[in-house]
Amino acid sequence: MKPKVLLATTSSWYPSARLAMALHNAGCQVDAVCPNNHPLRKTGSVERVYVYRGLSPLRSLARAIAISRPDFIAAGDDLATQLLHRLYAREKRNGQSGASICALLERSFGEPHSFPIVRERCAFMEFARTEGLRVPSTEIVRTREDLKAWVTRMGLPAVLKADGTSGGDGVRIARTLADAERAFDQLQAPPLLARAAKRALIDHDTTLVEPSLKRKRRVVNIQSFINGQEATSTVVCSKGVLLAALHFEVVNKASSTGHATVVRLVQNAEMAAAAEVAVHRLGLSGFYGFDFMLEADTQHAYLIEINPRVTQVGHLSLGPVRDLPAALYAALCCKDVQPAPNVTEKDTIALFPQEWIRDSQSPFLQSAYHDVPWEKPDLVRDCVNSRQKQSGWYARLNRKPASAPERSAEAAVAATPITHSHRSLSS
Repeated sequence: MKPKVLLATTSSWYPSARLAMALHNAGCQVDAVCPNNHPLRKTGSVERVYVYRGLSPLRSLARAIAISRPDFIAAGDDLATQLLHRLYAREKRNGQSGASICALLERSFGEPHSFPIVRERCAFMEFARTEGLRVPSTEIVRTREDLKAWVTRMGLPAVLKADGTSGGDGVRIARTLADAERAFDQLQAPPLLARAAKRALIDHDTTLVEPSLKRKRRVVNIQSFINGQEATSTVVCSKGVLLAALHFEVVNKASSTGHATVVRLVQNAEMAAAAEVAVHRLGLSGFYGFDFMLEADTQHAYLIEINPRVTQVGHLSLGPVRDLPAALYAALCCKDVQPAPNVTEKDTIALFPQEWIRDSQSPFLQSAYHDVPWEKPDLVRDCVNSRQKQSGWYARLNRKPASAPERSAEAAVAATPITHSHRSLSS
């Protein structure tokens, strides 16, 4: 009997669809709880889909778990992890009636004492420091006075980060005190109602509606700036044992503080050791990402944060101990790992649709392995159509038309029959 994985996501993030495909190909039965019109509905890899409702999130998740009865839950984004941790706390208070859900969540995410540590940036950095891992100084700043005191003591530049954000959405680099104060004000402020509306109407993502309406402020951290190369690791683990891992240098990003769009596979002993220590000492299970800075002068790997969820490279199969879905399937079935064939022999990977959205004429779409799921043309078309809708929204919001290169690139893709022979969306 196939192990069943419930993929829980609160946003219509494209990489969640790729993970669903990879888990299905590895041998898992996949169910999902997600917003309406999530692209994973276009994969043909999901057995049953339950609707996630942002205004009643715990009820949505609990209902999906009760009906699906999965063997494992994978979180597709940070908010999903936070909500599942909250569900665990609620069911723990229910005693014996909540025991089965608690056992499932412990099997999926690890030791409960780790939950607040992996959710809160400053708590995780303090944990890593006490474990002897190489980390930059990090503190919570609650007021402008806290901010000024930290800058006086530690200097600039610095990086400000808001808890509960991902993909660079809640990150700012400050090189002056004025930059830092402006970033602090922006990051702690509740989401703008216009932004929440855009997310709900265009992305079918209601996660910002409640904090916008209730004017919830976010926790902001400040971190010493490390000059160097960004890098990232993604792992799958079980009960504190690392099962498989991928380590990459970041080649291109969507923006200066945004998510990676092109990555290069590397072997880095310091990154691998840091991830293994964190997994073991926190007793983690499931999918996690670790972000690093490789210092320019020394190449030392500074651990800068943990992502308690699947990351955008988690679906890639790159050989033994580098195939996370296959490793999870084997662990759930108590079998030896049988990794899928390598998706590429190239070290450099252009992520789809991330690099195409960044630059539809990027040379990496030709020179690197362009990770387009050609076998799922409906999924590719859905991504293209979604991008066109977003462009239209921003054009209306800014009262100006989308740029000519953007219009022509999107029109060319939309008009092009999608076949297995294509190698780049810009061709």
